[in-house]
Amino acid sequence: MRLLTRFSVVFAPLCLALSTAHASDAHWTYSGDQGPAHWGELGSALCASGHEQSPIDVEKSQIQPQKVDTSELKLHYGKVPLKLINNGHTIQASAAEGDTLTYKGTEYRLLQFHFHNPSEHQLGHQSYPMEMHLVNQDKEGHLLVLGLMIKEGRANKELAQLWKHLPAKEGQEVQLAAGLAPNLAKLVPAASHHLFYHGSLTTPPCTEGVQWVLFEKPIEMSKQQISQFHQLFPDNHRPTQSATGREVDED
Repeated sequence: MRLLTRFSVVFAPLCLALSTAHASDAHWTYSGDQGPAHWGELGSALCASGHEQSPIDVEKSQIQPQKVDTSELKLHYGKVPLKLINNGHTIQASAAEGDTLTYKGTEYRLLQFHFHNPSEHQLGHQSYPMEMHLVNQDKEGHLLVLGLMIKEGRANKELAQLWKHLPAKEGQEVQLAAGLAPNLAKLVPAASHHLFYHGSLTTPPCTEGVQWVLFEKPIEMSKQQISQFHQLFPDNHRPTQSATGREVDED
């Protein structure tokens, strides 16, 4: 799909380390004087001056169909050992090597996944109780992030063991063996349309040049599971950013 005008983007290698794929700098928050409206003043100027910032609200009434071949995105996910950390902004699960995906013939390795409450992206002005981001990186440092919307429904069996081991205190880490880790191949919706656009990290330093892939079909978590995360992070989402002039495609 295309939003307003089509444009081309020249990607520069991001060369981001795992830690910067979801920044853990303690000098920013999600509220008050160090909240999203002030990130640009706190040493991350791109958060205020960037022209391809994420998240966005995908409004279908403003976009024109631009089809993407479904075969361009192939996931090779499974179960790998994880290191869970409460970094003060979210629960981040750093993944051992093994899970990969390919997009347009380029292979990306899964670095980590984490969660936001409520969802950061909106689909037609609709927010969801939570959103899961799976951060992948190719050999040249380019990032591709999968965004999964989470709605209230049945208990999520794949995330059940991980949820039992959520580190409650900032700085706390928990090692999760592969046997207890979620099978991401089962967690990620197999039958879903995807929305593709170029954006940024949704946390400081708000680095641009990120390929986003949003799944239109949400996954489910129970009210209890959602509430458990909400108790740790009552609100850890960045508001939507301007999408003017950006192309959004769909498979």
